[in-house]
Amino acid sequence: MGRLIRFGGVGVVLAVFGMLAFLVFQVFPLFVGAKVSPASALTVPADAVAFGEDEYGEMPFVVRRDGSILCLRSKGGAKVLEWAPSLGDRRVTSVRSYPRTGLVFLGLSDGSVQEVRVVYRSSFDAAGKRTIEPVVTALEPVPVGRAGLPCLDVWNAKGPQSRLMVVRQDEGGKPLLTAVRLTERRGLGGRGKVTVSPPFVVAADAPSVEQVLLPSTAESLIVVGRSGEVRTYADDGTTFSFLQSFFPFKEAADPAVASAGLIFGNVSVVFVDKAGAQQVWSMYPQLQPDGRSLRRWGKIHDGEKLPGAGQGIYAAESNKCYLAVAGGRLQLTNMTTGTVRWEGEAPAADIRQVAFAGNYDRFTALSADGKLHRWSVVDHHPESSWKTFFGKIWYEGATGPAYSWQSSAGSDEFEPKYSLVPLFYGTVKGTFYALLFALPIALTAAIYVSQFLRPEYRQVVKPVMEIMASLPSVVLGFLAGLWLAPLVDPRLVSLFCAIGILAPAALFAGFLWSVLPQPVRRQVRPGMEFLWLLPFLALCVWGAWQAGPAIESLCFTVKDSASGLPIADFREWWRQTTGETYDSRNSLVVGFVMGFAVIPIVFTIAEDALSNVPNSLVSGSLALGASRWQTVWSVVVPTAISGIVSAVMIGFGRAIGETMIVVMATGNTAVMDTNPFSGMRTLSANIAVELPEAAAGHTHYRALFLGACCLFLLTFVINTLAEVLRQRLRERYKVV
Repeated sequence: MGRLIRFGGVGVVLAVFGMLAFLVFQVFPLFVGAKVSPASALTVPADAVAFGEDEYGEMPFVVRRDGSILCLRSKGGAKVLEWAPSLGDRRVTSVRSYPRTGLVFLGLSDGSVQEVRVVYRSSFDAAGKRTIEPVVTALEPVPVGRAGLPCLDVWNAKGPQSRLMVVRQDEGGKPLLTAVRLTERRGLGGRGKVTVSPPFVVAADAPSVEQVLLPSTAESLIVVGRSGEVRTYADDGTTFSFLQSFFPFKEAADPAVASAGLIFGNVSVVFVDKAGAQQVWSMYPQLQPDGRSLRRWGKIHDGEKLPGAGQGIYAAESNKCYLAVAGGRLQLTNMTTGTVRWEGEAPAADIRQVAFAGNYDRFTALSADGKLHRWSVVDHHPESSWKTFFGKIWYEGATGPAYSWQSSAGSDEFEPKYSLVPLFYGTVKGTFYALLFALPIALTAAIYVSQFLRPEYRQVVKPVMEIMASLPSVVLGFLAGLWLAPLVDPRLVSLFCAIGILAPAALFAGFLWSVLPQPVRRQVRPGMEFLWLLPFLALCVWGAWQAGPAIESLCFTVKDSASGLPIADFREWWRQTTGETYDSRNSLVVGFVMGFAVIPIVFTIAEDALSNVPNSLVSGSLALGASRWQTVWSVVVPTAISGIVSAVMIGFGRAIGETMIVVMATGNTAVMDTNPFSGMRTLSANIAVELPEAAAGHTHYRALFLGACCLFLLTFVINTLAEVLRQRLRERYKVV
């Protein structure tokens, strides 16, 4: 039997560490950086200035300086198609391509722009083999810029109502930005007629134009000047009105901006100066001098310094990562966390264009030496880092850095937030209120039942308490959320009065009992004093409950915000006085109900420890003249302290791992708030709610496992410390 017990103990230990190893195995990929592997490069004409590719990167195309397009196979580099524009007397003066959409815009010498579309058509043979064929279609040139002036650059963006084309020209040595809107009305038959608006000048007040950033939504325009000034403009329906001006590197010796790029979502920009310093600016609500809160651009954090002047910022199209080219190096960085996912050597000194695949599994770069370089990317968790899970992060749209958990939303541009700190906070908060309610009742009840209550009543009370431990937590959560919270919500002051009167009433009852004459007290058998205590406490609690409305009218009267009349409402008083929120399903309700789940466990173990104190110690103390209470406090409790500590820690473990009560009795919101009348979300509740909907292997899925690992380690460490404390107390108070 001894060998069997030892074998079982070793098996339990191995099982515990096996569970920990499984959790670590699931969590480990979150902290692995990106793996970027170069692929074979394609040789393209040296005058190629832009490129694009199909969805799978099987057939890229390059655009030459004269506007001609050359399609190549990625394997072998064989030419598939060559197309040249028919422009007559006009010539191509600028080229811009959008690699993922297959759109190419040719700025012409007369100020017009020609749109060229490269479409890949797929076909399948009898064996199911897929082949693609590129088709190039050119639309009629659209007059955008000032007639007779060549287009030096062109940008295109598709807004919610129309498409916007912007061209840059020089007029008398001054920059000129002109735009047109293209509106396409579709009928039942499909594509309709495209209407082109008259050209209009934008950013006319910009003293210089070094770079223009046009978001894909066409709702704003960002102009970077030669002096380092950044001017932003917003679409007002007819033109672009000036919004804001700022200098990202105002304190630097040379404030000029070397490169800039919009990040996926179009509300954040990465700026790099000539020394390699990076800054991230984003739009978020800011308080204006007139008291209004408006969305304006502001710096949210600094990036890691690059090895040289920025040559380009190229954003991924599915997350917040971007590739920075500077000083002959390539650096892949996550914009939000600022962590460098990968860094490597640039294949050439001059990189003309970089584009990521739509699913972030590769990126391609066109260099000036006539090469199309390609890299494969394995980065399943680009947004994860130690800072993501345990640090403060300034997310887009937020007014400052914060701990935040928000794993999903309805927009593709949404950035998931995986901070575990609010969940830790909610776990500690719920456990604190549960133990605050449970421990005094459970421990004092255990002392009374084991040392003062008559044995015949003890045989009834203890089994009843043990039966209470078997109550399903889902039933307690149901009662807390649907019955208890609505019941106590309008009578909260009465509840506080009833709870607050218990301890003074019990002490006063004891005092009255002590001053009663001995003949009267002898009428009650030892251990039956509760026959006097319980009715007295019930009467005091009833009186306090009835006095609640009067106390609420006396102390918690405020002016109603709707009618302006004075009302007696503790909830409204709390909101107006403290500025905090009030939720009917709050931490106090959770603590109260979780306490009922913890009390039976703590009571049972503590009562066993107290009852197992040798009778010889109790009899010796009483024989030496100590009172019953002195014997309990000085002899029984110190002797049973190791068992009491064990009871408290097991109750702590029960409270910290509780799930259903928290899910059903709170708002289940991951907030960090000391307000006792607000809800919270715990680690266990978060796992129960979100794990069924998390995709296996996704960052969200592994972040939930990280929460489970942290919960495991938290309970393991606390229980270990409790066991060490228990052993020391046992050695100190052991009976020789």
